[in-house]
Amino acid sequence: MAVYPLLPLRGVLVFPELVVPLEVGREKSVRAMEAAMAADRRLVFVSQRDVRRDNPGPDDLYRVGTVAQIQQLVRLPSGAVKVVVEGIQRARVLALEAEEPYFRADVEEVPEPPVEGLDEETQAWVLAVVHLYEEYMKLSRKMPPDTLVTISADDPARLCDAIATHLDLRTEEKERVLEAFDLGERLRVVHAILSHQHRILSLEREIQGRVRQEIDEGQREFWLRAQLKAIREELGEGEDEEEDEAAAYRRRVAEADLPDEVRERAEREVTRLGSMPATSPEAVVSRTYLDWLLALPWRRESEDRLDLQEAERLLDRDHDGLRQVKDRILEALAVRQLRPDGKSPILCLVGPPGVGKTSLGRTIAEALGRRFVRLSLGGVHDEAEIRGHRRTYVGAMPGRILQGMRQAGTRNPVFLLDEVDKLGRDVRGDPSSALLEVLDPEQNRTFSDHYVEVPFDLSHVLFLTTANTTHTIPPALLDRMEVVHLPGYSEEEKVRIARRHLLPRQVREHGLEAGDVRLSDAALRHIILSYTREAGVRQLERAIAALCRKAARRKMRGQSLPLRVVRPGLRALLGPPLARPARREERDQVGVSTAVWVSEYGADTMPVEVALAPGRGRLSLTGQLGEVMRESARAALTYARAHAVALGIDPGAFARTDVHVHVPDGATPKEGPSAGVAMLVALVSAFTGRPVRADVAMTGEVTLRGRVLPIGGLKAKALAAHRNGYRLFYYPADNADELEEVGRTVGRTMSLVPVRGVEEVLAGSLLPAGPEAHAPAGAGARARRRRRLMPEAHPHVIEGPS
Repeated sequence: MAVYPLLPLRGVLVFPELVVPLEVGREKSVRAMEAAMAADRRLVFVSQRDVRRDNPGPDDLYRVGTVAQIQQLVRLPSGAVKVVVEGIQRARVLALEAEEPYFRADVEEVPEPPVEGLDEETQAWVLAVVHLYEEYMKLSRKMPPDTLVTISADDPARLCDAIATHLDLRTEEKERVLEAFDLGERLRVVHAILSHQHRILSLEREIQGRVRQEIDEGQREFWLRAQLKAIREELGEGEDEEEDEAAAYRRRVAEADLPDEVRERAEREVTRLGSMPATSPEAVVSRTYLDWLLALPWRRESEDRLDLQEAERLLDRDHDGLRQVKDRILEALAVRQLRPDGKSPILCLVGPPGVGKTSLGRTIAEALGRRFVRLSLGGVHDEAEIRGHRRTYVGAMPGRILQGMRQAGTRNPVFLLDEVDKLGRDVRGDPSSALLEVLDPEQNRTFSDHYVEVPFDLSHVLFLTTANTTHTIPPALLDRMEVVHLPGYSEEEKVRIARRHLLPRQVREHGLEAGDVRLSDAALRHIILSYTREAGVRQLERAIAALCRKAARRKMRGQSLPLRVVRPGLRALLGPPLARPARREERDQVGVSTAVWVSEYGADTMPVEVALAPGRGRLSLTGQLGEVMRESARAALTYARAHAVALGIDPGAFARTDVHVHVPDGATPKEGPSAGVAMLVALVSAFTGRPVRADVAMTGEVTLRGRVLPIGGLKAKALAAHRNGYRLFYYPADNADELEEVGRTVGRTMSLVPVRGVEEVLAGSLLPAGPEAHAPAGAGARARRRRRLMPEAHPHVIEGPS
């Protein structure tokens, strides 16, 4: 047994008595190489099972390798090392120490089997391996002819290792040879691998022969057709025959309404097609290309219907609420009516799932009288999906932009690019960069597709995009678009949408008649609160569809209708509630405040918890917090330390106390600066022992000077706080104008208070320390809170209930 540094290999193996050049780049491997150079230049090489692992562990390595000696070592400027090693002996890894800065292995060196006095069976195996390898080299064009000269059949063990080295094998197959310690077993393994490789090469040669024969037959058919054409011309029969394929394409090109550049390109391709055999692969590619050129709407367009009243009627018919979004769409239609040749706006509709982004695109197309095309970009990670493949590739096609234009049949459709925030990217290109040309009015007049190879004018297209969030959209692409936010619906809006749209549609789709399902208001509100948990109405529609299925089943059984749905009967119809509403806490608590945040699925409230423990002033942050949220916690703690005296905190408490900030629901990643104010309130509450009011929610970014900065998604956050039962909502004063519309919806039950500094939030959300602080929020507590609200100090306050 011996102990050597261990170096993991990816896709290559070192065999005994063979010299192998390697390039070592991983830091651990370089350290192992340096340790070997400092000792006896020996180390053990072991292959890793998964070549994609950059940092393999002990379980990722094979247990049989080769002890080798470093012959030459050269350091590269990049930090990597080029080294030439010579294998010495097989080795079995008995123990592996995964210590930094490199692996160390206890190995048992396995001597090579003796080559003298081989029995007849082993000699027969040696001859069979040599013969099969000679046959393999005759078929393979990759093997040099003098390979066998370097391999001696007198040493069968080394013969097997050398053959395994020269063959293009997978790591698993080479490892089988390395792990075959017995000579007979090693010969059988190599013979089986050679037989498999020989069969593959034989099939490859057979396939090449077939292809060559088909090409020869195609050329023969071409010459025969040329001779037949000449004979018909001599006989005067050519004019009476049906026009050939090239002439048909030439006629179609002449009749098509094409730009001059496209027509010239099509005529050249028709001439090229006429000189090809009809059955040749090139003719198939040429015909497909001409079909695409003739099918694209180069100049065909539909006439716009610019009736603002009709457009407004359609928008109100299909969508409830969304006043800001509808106004922006109608403004764009008004501008187009005044300037038909003006640039089309590129709107990005951003909102949680189920708020009607895609259906808005269909309504806009219907209002304009245009065709509607939808392209889903979710998961697209290849630039060729946008720009198309070049015609040099087999099976090449235009990109999905031109495919959508062909589907529309006109050059001015409404083109919806769905889920633009879920674009991917990899080694095959960045599709978001390809979209820059599509969505830039200055560039899309000459959009270049790799397949078509002639410019296509996209300036007449009305592009719309949708996204759940703007955080994952590349900045350059986001700059091309005008972002229009679609916040979630309030409870009242969901009730109206269910009455006007969802219930009638589901009744109709389930083959029922109007009035077959009667849903009470109390039952509908309970479904919204307890069976769905969303900013949109998608889950709500599914719940209504489930009720319609119950009614359809009753109808087919001959039972009486209508199905009357009341709140007490929902459990029997829909089962137990699926969503647990994130209602506010019933008691005022020390160190617990409520923040409001927005994810790609909508806005919701979340508690921020702070716990103190004796320690040395360390700060712990848990709950899958993103970097921006972690920075907000640090800023809040720094503010509290800097203003400790004014806040009633012992300045020395920070040095002897460890602070733990936790945001529950740790399985959900959280990011953004909106929780800064809530973190500060929870910290001050924990250090002062003053409880935080349980009916207060807040949002806003906090600075080291205590300013409350504006944030995004405020309307959705206010609706979430209202939905979860909060009575007071603090938000940045710079966002005050955004809540004018929401105030009319939620102002009856929740007060909206704009603030500019954290001292206003602290004054209104912290209760005095004492035993009564933990009492339930009763009438006396509400009276004290109303006195602290001081709405006259905030001109933008929309009063809640008294």
